[in-house]
Amino acid sequence: MKRRIPVLAGVLVQLLALALLSGCAVGPDYQKPQSTLPANWQSLPDFKPAQPGDGKLKGNWWEMFGDAQLNALEQQALSHNQSLVVAAEHLKQARLQVTASASIQLPSADLLLSDARYKTAAARPLSAYNVPNSSVVQNNPQLGFAVNYEADLFGRVRRVVEGANAAAGQAEADFENARLVLMAELATSYFNLREQDQEIDILQKSVVLQHKALDFIRVRHELDYATGLDLAQQQALLESSQTQLALVQNQRAALQNAIAALTGTAAPEFKLAPQTGPVAIPAIPPELPSEVLQRRPDIASAERAMAVANANIGVAKAAYYPALMLQASGGWDSNQWSRLISAPAILWSLGASMTEHVFDNGKTTANVNIAESAYVAATASYRQSVLVAMQEVQTGMDSLAILQQADQSAQAAALSSARAYEIASARYNGGLDIFLNVITAQQTLLTNQRQAAQIQAQQLTTAVYLVKAMGGGWQ
Repeated sequence: MKRRIPVLAGVLVQLLALALLSGCAVGPDYQKPQSTLPANWQSLPDFKPAQPGDGKLKGNWWEMFGDAQLNALEQQALSHNQSLVVAAEHLKQARLQVTASASIQLPSADLLLSDARYKTAAARPLSAYNVPNSSVVQNNPQLGFAVNYEADLFGRVRRVVEGANAAAGQAEADFENARLVLMAELATSYFNLREQDQEIDILQKSVVLQHKALDFIRVRHELDYATGLDLAQQQALLESSQTQLALVQNQRAALQNAIAALTGTAAPEFKLAPQTGPVAIPAIPPELPSEVLQRRPDIASAERAMAVANANIGVAKAAYYPALMLQASGGWDSNQWSRLISAPAILWSLGASMTEHVFDNGKTTANVNIAESAYVAATASYRQSVLVAMQEVQTGMDSLAILQQADQSAQAAALSSARAYEIASARYNGGLDIFLNVITAQQTLLTNQRQAAQIQAQQLTTAVYLVKAMGGGWQ
């Protein structure tokens, strides 16, 4: 036995050296995809790209809007939003999976400690014809260890670890994308709520003016200077404005409750005071298409998904090749605890086993085909993500340019309709015109003021959309 130990040990050393020196891993090596991108964006004739001082979107991008309350809400959402907690835990799990996968690259060791008391049967089959059996009752304490190692001859383990690292990168990009989507959704809801505040303010002022007009018409009607039609028309206009006011207030309440949920606050405990001050539209630098490709976390996630799928092809193909396991074990085995740790009780073994699937009814081939199909699907998803990114940025830039022109027209229309209302009121009060013209001027003024407020809100939400489309502040 002693002569055979060096021979066996030498064989195991050679197998281990072969495993360590083997640099090949089955399956394709991953290559980051190349995408054909346009050199620049399309621009409307009158659109001029903004050139802010800092030149790049960074970190807390919502701060560029200069709204202290929005900044506070965004920070609250970062700390308390439960969907973001879920995404963070998924990222944590993916990183821990890297640690778990990397552990199979190293040998594993187990320690064994056991004790048993048993009785052998006298009537059991003979182990030798010239030696009779007898019944024996004895103890069997054991103390030992075992070391196992999978020699990664064909790179299966390396592909598993490669896939786990890519999955961790994908989880990180998914977390950043969840964060970006949350921040953009919150900013959009906030600006929509502020637009509702402006509409409520406009409607409340209109209701006050229409009340005064109704009182004025009622007095003139009592003096027979106004008809019953004039009175009924003004009453209908007032009631219509009150109805619109109630509907807008209802929409504001729904937005406030949505913001509460986004910030991780119970809706009954959350309230935002009305605010009608203007919010400046920030200058947003247009990134080049190639820079957008690098900045968007959803594209990074799609690219890492391709790397995971590519690694899985190698894992599946490794099943075509034999698996080599190296084992070593040792310890003590005795029938008495007092004699357990002694030379006669020592036992040990060194060994290697190689397993090769000869016939599995096409299972391995099917798994390889599944992995290759998943890679093709991941590639298509990545390319679609790039196309969607290009579409969203172009749409955001076009919308901002168009809304800028619409805002100028809407502001001019609101000023013109205000002057028209003043003139129509003055002419009616002087007996020079019919009241229908006053009613028409009031409705036009209200419509144009609300439209101007809506367009300003669309500019803000489109700016948020464009920031999101360009990847926010993520690098």
